[in-house]
Amino acid sequence: MTEVGQQLDRAIVFGASGGIGSALVAELVARGVGTVFAAARTRPAALPKGAIWVRFDLDNERTIAAAAQATGSMPLDCAIVASGVLSLEGRAGPERSYKQVESEAMARVLHLNTIGPALIAKHFLPLLPRDRRAVFAALSARVGSISDNRIGGWHSYRASKAALNMLVRNYAIELSRTHKQAVCVALHPGTVDTALSQPFQANLPEGQLTAPAEAARNLLRVLDRLTPEDSGNMFDWAGERVEF
Repeated sequence: MTEVGQQLDRAIVFGASGGIGSALVAELVARGVGTVFAAARTRPAALPKGAIWVRFDLDNERTIAAAAQATGSMPLDCAIVASGVLSLEGRAGPERSYKQVESEAMARVLHLNTIGPALIAKHFLPLLPRDRRAVFAALSARVGSISDNRIGGWHSYRASKAALNMLVRNYAIELSRTHKQAVCVALHPGTVDTALSQPFQANLPEGQLTAPAEAARNLLRVLDRLTPEDSGNMFDWAGERVEF
């Protein structure tokens, strides 16, 4: 199938200052996408030439609405949400036991990983074209799969990603009624060498850690192959479906 970058005229990546997000922006630009918006709270330090910074803040819905307006009047062919957190700054990390659950921390993780993408979808799904293929993708995680959960733990993170997966399924169903060619999916990028995964890299098996640029290429290759029949599901970096 033709590369997604050759099919697209306009794309936006949220979380463009993060490891995977910045790599996705760079790869879309390299693929020759006509207009690539890099959405982040502050201007990314390594913004590729040709990419356009758009400010947004998950703590302020008005900035998300303003970002939608800033992209102009033409439809967006692709929107990728690459923002999110695994552990909060200044805290010990994902909970290993229910005894470690704290309401404030859990609420914050759910806000950043679930409510934030939901608000992005609220303002950006209407910008997808109805007359051709369009993609909305959100980075999720295999640990957000309920059926794949064998060891427990990481309660807030798992719950936030499981909820995100449900939203993706909901939005896919709703989109299918008006956007017949739309693809709405969750993506599991694998373990990528970013600040998010850095505290958990020490015991990884050889070869399991992926560079951000490679992860971006993997994810876009997956999106290349997806059709509306795949909408509402989660796929890993190799293109394999992950059961919710």
